[in-house]
Amino acid sequence: MNLTGRVAVITGGAGGIGAALARRFAAEGAAAVVVADLDADAARAVAAAVGPVVHAAGLDVTVEEQVRALVADTERRYGHIDLFCANAGVATAVGLDAADADWDRAWRVNVLAHVHSTRAVLPGMLARGQGYLLHTCSAAGLLTAVGDAPYTATKHAAVGLAEWLAVTYRDQGIRVSALCPQGVDTPMLAEGLATGHLGARVIAASGAVLHPDRVADAVIAGLAEERFLILPHPEVAQHALRRAEDPDGWQAGLRKLVRRLRA
Repeated sequence: MNLTGRVAVITGGAGGIGAALARRFAAEGAAAVVVADLDADAARAVAAAVGPVVHAAGLDVTVEEQVRALVADTERRYGHIDLFCANAGVATAVGLDAADADWDRAWRVNVLAHVHSTRAVLPGMLARGQGYLLHTCSAAGLLTAVGDAPYTATKHAAVGLAEWLAVTYRDQGIRVSALCPQGVDTPMLAEGLATGHLGARVIAASGAVLHPDRVADAVIAGLAEERFLILPHPEVAQHALRRAEDPDGWQAGLRKLVRRLRA
């Protein structure tokens, strides 16, 4: 997959990783990039900054009717969708004490939104015999997010769903990648660091905090190789391997890091 002449849709595209993807896709020669976000004004600002190849749309990814409408409108405008990036995500910064409403929102944004977008875009892709799904799942989906139980659980579910889709539809021409970055310089992490949230501090202590443009670089490389796991932080692969080989040892190491940061 390369972006030249392609039509891409990005949810959560008004900032952070989503906006970086829009900029990079346009630079790579995409025919059209649809930036969709709950903050429609911010999405329009991204479109204005990047240029005429980008079209902005307001979207609540938790409302399936809106997702279907976005896909239908994009297909009417451009004929088809080559790449759908389910990038919207939400953190809660709480553990078991998270309110049921927080658990529900995390589930709806981090998992069900991926279901909604896949249901909407897959028929057209299957009819053409090709298409690409990029799901932003986070390194938390392979490891854990200290201090955020809903985020950890739902991001694990997001990776599981992406893997299921890859196994089920690859032979029908559908490629699937799970984007799993660790620390990224986005408002989500910045707010956590500003408040001293333990989870944010663990992320910052665990490796480089990448600019979103670096994540976009990794996405371009991953799409070109059609890799399932796109890991902007290569060390995540080593962490995941150790976690699989020695879960007790991996958990012990993470607890040690948490104790050090709490001291």
